[in-house]
Amino acid sequence: MTRQQPTMADIARQAGVSRVAVSYALNGRPGVSDEVRERIVRIAREVGFSANGPAQALHGTVVRAVGLTMRRPSAAFHVEVFRRELISGVQSELMAREIGLALQFVDGLDAEIEVYRRWSADRRVAGVLLCDLVADDPRVALMAALDLPAVVVGGPVTGPGLSSVWSDDGAAVAASVRYLAGLGHRRITRVGGPPRMLHTVLRSETFLAACAQAGVRGTVLDSDYTGESGAQATRRMLSARERPTAICYDNDVMAVAGLAVAAEMGIAVPGDVSMMAYEDSPLCQVVHPPLTVLRRDIVGYGAHAARLLLDVIAGGPPTSVLDHAATLVARDSVGPAAS
Repeated sequence: MTRQQPTMADIARQAGVSRVAVSYALNGRPGVSDEVRERIVRIAREVGFSANGPAQALHGTVVRAVGLTMRRPSAAFHVEVFRRELISGVQSELMAREIGLALQFVDGLDAEIEVYRRWSADRRVAGVLLCDLVADDPRVALMAALDLPAVVVGGPVTGPGLSSVWSDDGAAVAASVRYLAGLGHRRITRVGGPPRMLHTVLRSETFLAACAQAGVRGTVLDSDYTGESGAQATRRMLSARERPTAICYDNDVMAVAGLAVAAEMGIAVPGDVSMMAYEDSPLCQVVHPPLTVLRRDIVGYGAHAARLLLDVIAGGPPTSVLDHAATLVARDSVGPAAS
């Protein structure tokens, strides 16, 4: 068996300093004393630390890529705007610095973890972007064990040496509830994403709290972001004896599917029921009626995440950065509540 390459975490433990201090010392950055720098460099030489490791990925010539995995089938990309635009933003930032993006589609968490282990063992990437965190997510501890710099896209998330870039979904969701309540809606249903995801939990909890504050009966249905699940949820709601007067979908794909179901059932939007999407895309603008949405700059969000990851790889301290919140864009799919 081949001997595992020493990491910055190994050097940090032996030197009695933080991993950030090791990165500063090996990259010649200020922030550590001469005595500490000399001790770190000496230990690095003694253990045979590789010069092409993550600490020098931005300055060397061997490793010039960061990693991103997607637990969504690649076939869904032609309709799912968030993933596509997020990758576009990440790629635009990396291309400007001549750094590559290793993109891997996986079927589940176990396969994703195996990808990280392989990337780390082969020194394929200098760091990774983590998406769709769940409660007690095992990837957080894995990044520390692999000594692999990581930035969580979504949050805010806390963890040892972990950074995150996030948008205040709660504020945007609460604003949408107040907007609908102001139009007289008293029965609002939210069609959310997978219930284990942290951002889904945050949105759903904020939605229910905002409904209670506004004197609105709020209901949450769990879904999986696909058009099929959005259509099924819509058909079930619109067939109920007391259907909602407004429906909020967690992405554009489900909202467009919901519009199609309403048209098929002969239910007018927004005359009989209002609909809105918690994501914007060209689809939301060309359907009839055009969908009211919560819009955010997803390309800019991806670029922001990439910049933060490069800072972390270069030895910057862990940080949680708040990106711009989504804003409500009113279109024709939302109107006053039906009497």
